[in-house]
Amino acid sequence: MDNSNEITHDFSPFFKVYKDGRIERSLVLDDLPAGLDPENGVLSKDVVISPDSGVKARIFIPEIVGSDQKLPLLVHYHGGGFCAGSAFHILTKNVLTPIVSQGNVIAISIDYRLAPEHLLPIAYNDSWDGLEWIAGHSNGLGPEPWLNNHVDFGKVFLTGESAGANIAHYLAVQGGANGWAGLKLAGVIIVHPFFGYKDVDEMYKYLCPTSSGGDDDPRLNPAVDPNLSKMGCQKALVCVAEKDFLRDRGEAYYKTLATSGWPGKVEFYETKGEDHCFNAFKQCGETDALNKKLVDFITME
Repeated sequence: MDNSNEITHDFSPFFKVYKDGRIERSLVLDDLPAGLDPENGVLSKDVVISPDSGVKARIFIPEIVGSDQKLPLLVHYHGGGFCAGSAFHILTKNVLTPIVSQGNVIAISIDYRLAPEHLLPIAYNDSWDGLEWIAGHSNGLGPEPWLNNHVDFGKVFLTGESAGANIAHYLAVQGGANGWAGLKLAGVIIVHPFFGYKDVDEMYKYLCPTSSGGDDDPRLNPAVDPNLSKMGCQKALVCVAEKDFLRDRGEAYYKTLATSGWPGKVEFYETKGEDHCFNAFKQCGETDALNKKLVDFITME
């Protein structure tokens, strides 16, 4: 009897794994082409981070920028449970283009490889490699002219939503503990973060075989990370949404960071009446309050 259609792991709505090894994803969106977005005057282009791994990124820049103008840089990691999402689809565009246009900043979204084909910690490693590739432009001699010519490398921020917020946090701590090369990280913006659940997260455990999926893993529970107080930036903004099922974990993260001994300043911002990652799914006008908070955090000294 052919049992190749037997499901061995069902992590709906993200993916299912069949006995023959096939992976069926439910959350798949088409990529958008890079170029000029006439609605908000933002230009984008795609770049290769690593020819060996195939990791790429998309850069977003205001259409009108002076030849010698230096702007803050927002390094972005998309959400999607480490197994879905892309730097190139409409959800990332919805998140980043309002910030780029309203804040007059540059953003780059790192398209890390997805699990389960590429098991964790590969997504973390790809994301770190992307940060090192960016840092290679701090002397003005990197391969990408937009970064060489227009980035103020004293004003670099990390951000992400959901799983991407988890990655942004992890990199900020690792950079603080192990040192940055060519970067001065000004801050980190943690939006609707995923930091596991009270019980064991079976999907994370499947995606990261070296993890228990529980609160003893510092990537899921920063409170047990001995390096938390070494987070390598001056300030942090933690954003939650009132109706988000991950809201309480996000608030707990804020309180943990605030009492960790980290010398930076951490802010907490809650959007009332909204759900998880609403800013990726709604039109710009409906996310103005959150976008303004993010822009102010980036641009204000």
